[in-house]
Amino acid sequence: MSFDFDTRIDRIGTHSVKWDMMEAFYGIPARDGLSMWVADMDFHPPACVQRAVEAMAVHGVYGYFGDDAAYLEAIRWWMQTRHGWGIERDWIFTTHGLVNGTGLCLDAFTAPGDGVVLTTPVYHAFARTIKAAGRQVVECELALVDGRYEMDFDAWDARMTGGERMFILCSPHNPGGRVWTAAELRGVADFCKRHDLVLVSDEIHHDLVYPGQKHTAMPLAAPDIADRLVMMTATTKTFNIAGSHTGNVIIADPALRAKFAAKMMALGISGNSFGMHMATAAYSPEGAAWVDGLMGYLEGNRRLFDEGMAAIPGLRSMPLEATYLAWLDFSGTGMDAAEFIARVEKDARIATNHGAAFGTGGGTFLRFNLGTQRAVVAEAVERMRRAFADLQ
Repeated sequence: MSFDFDTRIDRIGTHSVKWDMMEAFYGIPARDGLSMWVADMDFHPPACVQRAVEAMAVHGVYGYFGDDAAYLEAIRWWMQTRHGWGIERDWIFTTHGLVNGTGLCLDAFTAPGDGVVLTTPVYHAFARTIKAAGRQVVECELALVDGRYEMDFDAWDARMTGGERMFILCSPHNPGGRVWTAAELRGVADFCKRHDLVLVSDEIHHDLVYPGQKHTAMPLAAPDIADRLVMMTATTKTFNIAGSHTGNVIIADPALRAKFAAKMMALGISGNSFGMHMATAAYSPEGAAWVDGLMGYLEGNRRLFDEGMAAIPGLRSMPLEATYLAWLDFSGTGMDAAEFIARVEKDARIATNHGAAFGTGGGTFLRFNLGTQRAVVAEAVERMRRAFADLQ
């Protein structure tokens, strides 16, 4: 089965945050610039997802979603087939995406003023949501060892004050692209046991893993911590349907599940019918084949970008094990952030995510979205080469 990831799709004027808000945020006109910031891809989803949406449109009645048996079975099938993780229907809660899921976990399992541990640099929405909820961000910085992130549990233990109640893990890691090993995940579980923390494992990128890498779902790495574990997964990153705002919080422990269910009920949260139809269609053999094709294509994009950046003295792209988000280090240039950002945005006219937004340790980096056509990545490499020509 072959898939077309090369055909350019004009997203300008479609209410795309990634393209239609680029000029407002970066001063880069969409027709002149390259949008490589927001983490969605410039690809159509698999045809099975499109057919599901078209069937809804043909039916033409958009009422409340009911009878979720097929939806729940699709989730169970995907987790078992793709990740070797067996789950039950009644463990699954559907939220309006996983940032919403994060906020619900904060409300359900912590109180205002509690500390929430993040391993920085990490997905910027975590800190934003924690602060908005009146909780305290506790940054435990990842160790940068030979250009790759590692966990430093001894340093993290020393950071704990006893006021922390939750640990939010990004697995695989965004923005560094690490696929945590089973041993590292076991270390996270033990850390949470030592400090009596609820562990929220955001595994939204778990399908976007490159050949030769193996993602391990947290329950498989540490089955003994079910009483403190909350899992978060979604179709949205995998199949490029983030606008459906549909994610899943999966909780095996009955006591944790009851707390979360009460919070869902109190806030009146129920599923989006479009998102649930799309997810049911995506979690299928056809969807699986599309993901396999996608990862082969992204492997080519990754290689092209990394080789191009390696040819520019002072730039280093962190080796991606998962995700389509390249994490480019500018520290070797000797430039401050204002200078290298200006070169990327003003000279190369590329919009990226600024590393400082990801927390401690991110200040010398920019995040580039490689989930786009190969020709766009090639153009980005050439623009970067010209913007930093004086270093070559």
